[in-house]
Amino acid sequence: MKVLLPFGVVASLLLAALLVATSSPWVFGVVVPYLAITVFVVGMVARVLAWARVPVPFRIPTTAGQQKSLDWLPRGRLDNPSSTLGVVGRMALEVLFFRSLLRNTRTQMSDRRLVYGTSLTLWLAALAMHWSLLIILVRHLRLFTQPVPAFVTFVQNVDGFLQVGLPVFQVTTILFLLALAYLLYRRLANPIVRYISLVSDYFPLFLLLGIGLTGFWMRHLSRTDVRGIKELALGLAHFAPVVPAGISPLFFAHLFLVSVLLMYFPFSKLVHAGGVFLSPTRNLANTNRAIRHVNPWDYPVHVHTYEEYEDELREKMIAAGIPVEKEE
Repeated sequence: MKVLLPFGVVASLLLAALLVATSSPWVFGVVVPYLAITVFVVGMVARVLAWARVPVPFRIPTTAGQQKSLDWLPRGRLDNPSSTLGVVGRMALEVLFFRSLLRNTRTQMSDRRLVYGTSLTLWLAALAMHWSLLIILVRHLRLFTQPVPAFVTFVQNVDGFLQVGLPVFQVTTILFLLALAYLLYRRLANPIVRYISLVSDYFPLFLLLGIGLTGFWMRHLSRTDVRGIKELALGLAHFAPVVPAGISPLFFAHLFLVSVLLMYFPFSKLVHAGGVFLSPTRNLANTNRAIRHVNPWDYPVHVHTYEEYEDELREKMIAAGIPVEKEE
């Protein structure tokens, strides 16, 4: 059920959009996208503000290297940063290259010995999926801009450098789908990962696969009115929506799945994309030895001393045979 339920939900959403989009193009082309963007922005702002209000009285960065101490001791400048520059470098490696995921270790018994290793395939798949998604989003900016910015054209040309087929084959399209397929396979094939996986882990994977497959189908397997789609996208971007006739229902299904992803994003595990920047385990320098940190929210607490406790219960303690320090 953990797998079939999210798969059935995504399949039902896709089928419903295909069946209803023809009769309600305005709903799927204008109302739902605007609603999705509103929910996404409001939800993300609310999550960020909620995180920002959480007090962090002490420095609690996770470390994996030698802390700065004596000058003749080598220290981990990225694994245990002691300066803002070190934190920036650590965050850059974390956000751009998933450094902590690369250091993710797997353990197994080999000849009665516990052996540690790196999950290199997991790191490569996650890196390929996220970078491909970023490049695909940049490429899609050509639909919302007129004229198209030079950097968007450059990214699109580099992504399609193979020049295979017409329309041009984009490398990130296949990388995105292959990476998602591996991440899904890993959750299904590895019994330990399958045991700890939840519905909330499978649903985004199926949703992203649905988005990627419908996009691939529109680009390479069916005719799509690109001019009509760009007219719709420009209208949405300039708050003057127009729904041209003749747009394929598959596009509205694709757009509907994207809208569902946007609305789901702020309330799911996917929100780690923004939360990593506010994580005190990542964005703080480890200066616990160099600086004494005092909790600014600390307040005096009334302490009930043993003397007060004995004065209050002395007679009962004596009656119960409990030794006391003062007889009177």
